[in-house]
Amino acid sequence: MYNVLICDDQPDIVNALKIYLAPEGYRLFEAATGAEALRIVKSNDIHLVLLDIMMPQMDGITATAKIREFSNVPIILLTAKSETEDKVLGLNVGADDYVTKPFVPVEVLARVRSHLRRYDRLGAKPAENSGIITIGGICLDDSSKTVTVDGEEAGLTPIEYDILKLLMEHPGKVYSTRVIYETVWQENPYGSENAVAVHIRHLREKIEINPSEPRYLKVVWGRGYKMEGGK
Repeated sequence: MYNVLICDDQPDIVNALKIYLAPEGYRLFEAATGAEALRIVKSNDIHLVLLDIMMPQMDGITATAKIREFSNVPIILLTAKSETEDKVLGLNVGADDYVTKPFVPVEVLARVRSHLRRYDRLGAKPAENSGIITIGGICLDDSSKTVTVDGEEAGLTPIEYDILKLLMEHPGKVYSTRVIYETVWQENPYGSENAVAVHIRHLREKIEINPSEPRYLKVVWGRGYKMEGGK
């Protein structure tokens, strides 16, 4: 059973999400402030967080940043259409995705299922056909779902891991942001390709000595991204 935390200061939003998610069999936790959400994540085995941006006491952006200090649990932000800058800021501090209000139930369920599958894979038992991919000082072990850089754990989120694995499996191949999004998120972009750029930046900060002059994760202007050998 998955534990899902719904955090929003509007009870009608929380109740609506409960109606969508309860039939899936999830164990649902509720919070009305970012501070309360932080306490719940610290004291429970939460597998996914649905987190509103605009809340009293502690907003969703601050809560996301604080959760990322100790957990890689998937975080989906709940945003209004007018909160475009906040969506980008949320991704910058560690959120995995966002859903815009008013919700489309099918979209909410699809995103929750997708992120839970990805999170489950990272915590799952090793697969018999899994292997190790090494490029330069980067080692991706798909049996343990870990990535090390020069022997040090990189601490990737599930999204970052899946992006890196895709690129490392095909070194030198250029992937457009659209293809990366469709492959990793397993859905049509719907204008969300900018999320790829944010996660790529996070990846560079974790795997590159100098993210502004990357050795491994290169941009091919106008085309996309690729992995190189780091020479």
